[in-house]
Amino acid sequence: MTSAIVLVSGGLDSCVAAAIAAGQGEVAFLHLNYRQRTERRELEAFAAIADHYQVERRLVVDVSFLQEIGGSSLIDTALPVPEEESAGVPSTYVPFRNANLLGIAVAWAEVLGARQVYIGAHEEESQYPDCRASFFAAYNQMVAEGTHPDAGIRVETPLIALDKGAIVRRGLELGAPLHLTWSCYQREDQACGRCHSCRLRLQGFARAGLPDPIPYC
Repeated sequence: MTSAIVLVSGGLDSCVAAAIAAGQGEVAFLHLNYRQRTERRELEAFAAIADHYQVERRLVVDVSFLQEIGGSSLIDTALPVPEEESAGVPSTYVPFRNANLLGIAVAWAEVLGARQVYIGAHEEESQYPDCRASFFAAYNQMVAEGTHPDAGIRVETPLIALDKGAIVRRGLELGAPLHLTWSCYQREDQACGRCHSCRLRLQGFARAGLPDPIPYC
C-alpha cells in the first residue's frame, strides 16, 4: 500500500525529500509541468530519480494554467530571471504555486489511501511566501478540514529547518542520487551558476565540502 506521495520536481531538495520518504515505505511520485523554462530538463530528472528508487506509481500532471496566469519570470520569458540578490519576494516566485501543487498531491493521496505528502521546501527560500513553515501549518489545517474524516493526510516538510549545506549532507547520508538532479532556473544543457537556485545549490555543496556533480557553463 502506498504510504506517501512525494512531490518531485527533479531538483536537489525534492530528491532528498524523496530519499527520506522512500525510507519509510512504498511511495508514489508526482511531477507537475507548468511551462517553466526548464520543464523538459526537470521532467528528465524526475524520471531518472523515479527510476533510481524503482517507483512504479508515477503521475505527471500538466498545470500549464499557471503560465496563462503568469506573474513569474520562471514562466514568462519576457521577464528576466534575476542573477543578483534582491529584497522582497523575487520575480521567480510563481503565485500560489505550492498551494496548487499540494492540492493535486493531497487529492491523489486521498484516492490512494496515502497518509503523507512530502515536499522538499525549506525556509532558506522563505522569500517565497509558500515555502514558510507557517504556510504549511495553515495548509495542514485546510487538509484536515477538506478531506474525508478518516483520511488523516498530512503534508510533511522534513527539510524545512535545514540550510542547503545540511540538505546536501542529508542527501549524501541517505545515498540520494544528487547527480541526477537539476536546479537551474534558466538553462537545460549546463546550469547557469548565476540564478538564485544555482547559487543556493553551489553554496550548499561548498558548505558540505564537496563539488557539485552536475555541469555548469
